[in-house]
Amino acid sequence: MRRLEPARPQDVGLSIEGLERVDAAVQAYVDQGVLAGAVTLVARGGRLVRQTAMGLKGIESGEPLAPDSIFRVFSMTKPVTASAMMILHDQGLWDLNDPVSRHLPEFADLRVFVERRPDGEIVTAPAERCPTMRELMTHTAGLGYGLQPGAPVDDLYREARVWKSANLAELSARVAGLPLAYAPGEAWAYSIGMDIQGAIIERLSGRSLPDFMREKIFGPLGMVDTDFHTPPEKSRRLATLYFDDGSSGLKPIANPLKRDDSAPPVLASGGGGLVSTAGDYARYAQMLLNEGEWDGRRILSPQAVRLQMTNHLPDWMMQKGFGIGKQQIRPGFGIGLNGVVFTDPAAAGVPVGRGTYHWDGAAGTWFWADPENDLLFVGMIQLMSQNAPPLQARTQTLMAGAIVGPART
Repeated sequence: MRRLEPARPQDVGLSIEGLERVDAAVQAYVDQGVLAGAVTLVARGGRLVRQTAMGLKGIESGEPLAPDSIFRVFSMTKPVTASAMMILHDQGLWDLNDPVSRHLPEFADLRVFVERRPDGEIVTAPAERCPTMRELMTHTAGLGYGLQPGAPVDDLYREARVWKSANLAELSARVAGLPLAYAPGEAWAYSIGMDIQGAIIERLSGRSLPDFMREKIFGPLGMVDTDFHTPPEKSRRLATLYFDDGSSGLKPIANPLKRDDSAPPVLASGGGGLVSTAGDYARYAQMLLNEGEWDGRRILSPQAVRLQMTNHLPDWMMQKGFGIGKQQIRPGFGIGLNGVVFTDPAAAGVPVGRGTYHWDGAAGTWFWADPENDLLFVGMIQLMSQNAPPLQARTQTLMAGAIVGPART
């Protein structure tokens, strides 16, 4: 069974020395004070071969991290939201070429930003068409995020208090009443699209987003510590979140997206609301490598997993230099549904297998699932910083050196 039962590295074609080099690279950042601590996990051939906890859960308390420490995974919520969407796709409830307005009628009469005049007036024009579901799930729909100061459409998101909506239905309505930043399909911009997907999940399923994910994903996968909040009885396992502006070292901060991590959120964010552990998230990643199956249960169809882990960007868009943070789109490095897909690892300059699917989070968490090498990696830290080390690329390079033979299942 491919359910992360323990194995020795040599039993699945991995070098112990190579894995130690991966750990040493992460440990060096802890020793230098760049990170408070980290938990990493490696699995190959459906078997768990290494999980390492290093450093502290909280510098102030001096308490060490543990393998089951809980982390805010922020945008690593996005791939999970894609899988929730694909469950409904398997039910025949939507198609990638559907206009978003088919499922959220408030998106029927959109307008597109044209210019902001010197007096501050925003000029818009009618959109020629509604974004498709494919565009919604690849950040090409024209939506903003409300996070970029000075960007005209993002300024409108803040003025409309989109993130203060009472629920996802209200958030969807507020966003639909604002102009698109560009015509659908004409650019790539990191967006609120995954939170709009949350509204679609609720509308199509008749369930709240947290309840749907618990019932269809977390429960079947045994992801017992993954949710949109950390209940009080688990709060001692929640790693402290740190910020570093590059000048004064690590400072503890509250979650900027949700001030109270202990209570269910008013607005469950499909774009960044989950907490999880390395072990839980590895179960999710292994389900993808199992083509949608876990422990005899079918979560997704193989076809749905392939759609999620297939690049949906045209070649011209991969040449344009779009991207966000460390996820810079380029030849060989495209976008699947709510995550990156490597179409040509050599062209992208990263030694992973073709078809590798990955993403990261605002506090530095990262993962990838590599079908060609039958390998997954999960890394958990809690550092919000523009200067955070490139741990995903660094560990991908080192893991390539740890592969010495085929995975044996």
